[in-house]
Amino acid sequence: MALADRQCDNPATEGTRDHFIETSRVACAVTLSARTGKALTSKDLRLLAGRHGITFLMGFASGLPLLLTGSVLQAWMTDAGVALDAVGLLALVGLPYTLKFLWAPLLDRIMPPVLGRRRGWLMIAQLALTALIALLALQDPHMAPLTMGAIALAVSFFSATQDIVIDAYRREHLPDHELGLGSSFYVYGYRIGMLLASAGGLVLADLIGFRITYLIMAGALGACMLVTLLAPEPKAHAAPRAHHLHEILWDPIRHFMKRDGAIWLLLFILLYKLGDSVAGNLTTPFYKDIGFTNAQIGTTVKLFGLWPLLAGTFFGGLMIMRIGIYRALWWFGLLQMISTAGFVWLHHVGNSLPWLASVVAFENLAAGMGSAAFIAFMGALTDKRFTAGQYAMLSSIMGLPRVVIAAPSGYLAEAAGWDSFFWICTLAAIPGLLLLLRFRHWGAMLATPHKSPAIPAE
Repeated sequence: MALADRQCDNPATEGTRDHFIETSRVACAVTLSARTGKALTSKDLRLLAGRHGITFLMGFASGLPLLLTGSVLQAWMTDAGVALDAVGLLALVGLPYTLKFLWAPLLDRIMPPVLGRRRGWLMIAQLALTALIALLALQDPHMAPLTMGAIALAVSFFSATQDIVIDAYRREHLPDHELGLGSSFYVYGYRIGMLLASAGGLVLADLIGFRITYLIMAGALGACMLVTLLAPEPKAHAAPRAHHLHEILWDPIRHFMKRDGAIWLLLFILLYKLGDSVAGNLTTPFYKDIGFTNAQIGTTVKLFGLWPLLAGTFFGGLMIMRIGIYRALWWFGLLQMISTAGFVWLHHVGNSLPWLASVVAFENLAAGMGSAAFIAFMGALTDKRFTAGQYAMLSSIMGLPRVVIAAPSGYLAEAAGWDSFFWICTLAAIPGLLLLLRFRHWGAMLATPHKSPAIPAE
């Protein structure tokens, strides 16, 4: 907390932040002007700021609940004396993020009674999340871990539902040529929401305890409902008429699978972030195991780590617009792979804040760039008639390693040790990169993030 106070009180830090924001605004305007071939007027800039301001705030709402059932809950359970293998199994509460494609098509078809198709469902999800996070705050992880896990599972379900709606809203609300930039602003908000939950949550937990901390987080999410009320409802794109439930659920998948090479495409989405996802599941127990406190993790890993993460997201978004999604996936994937190996070095160095900050900075820089490219890539592949269903399917497959494959990561870390565990995670990134090499055709078809190509089979 003292570190955060010093940074906020430092005029040099304030000036750097203001300069970064102003530079970001100018760079975005210049890049979009170059992409669209015309100068942007002051009205264009106001509309641009409004669209991406909403994207940013919805990203914040989307990122806030994730770590409250992830690393923050892991820290709470670790402090309460819950065994490491049980903490590793906590990854299974994220299963709704992987299975959300099952109910996502219903959100395309069923209209809530108020606020419209997108905002209506978003309000329902946020009301449920606020209540469930508050309920989670009242639990004791040592005495009732199963009850806590069940509530965390319900939080994940409504958080996944919120993600479905926000992803669809972003795809329908933004013009095609702004998808790459919109992905960056979404990741900005998402990461800041995660920062509040993780850094803020861990630091506050040391000061006032986890229960009060979770109640504060419930209030923060409740405040996001104001954005839902004030945001415009995007124009609806009618899906083909369906007369039966199985048609509603199957149509988005059937239309997606018609494209050539769809199976290879889905396999690539599954494997691209495999190593990064499995490693990330146990970073908090790893930091605590080598001697870092909750406050050190909160200030160094989460608070300090935000800046390289935002820088990576911003420059990743600009690079996508300049070099295209295909080359961005290549370069950013290599950086993600190298950054995972940094945890091996940190394990040998031990409890050293400078080295912790260095490893986290590099890892977050690569993660920000990779996330911007991957989100833009998936958005470019969706059909606006089935936005919620198709994007949910793709993001569910992307999240599969983080939930299902990462679940036994605690057993693997205990059996192999931290060094071998992180080397395995580093090497696990190779299959996705090799599969990307197979699809070198994407280089021409994904030159810009707003095209929706049919990927040819070889």
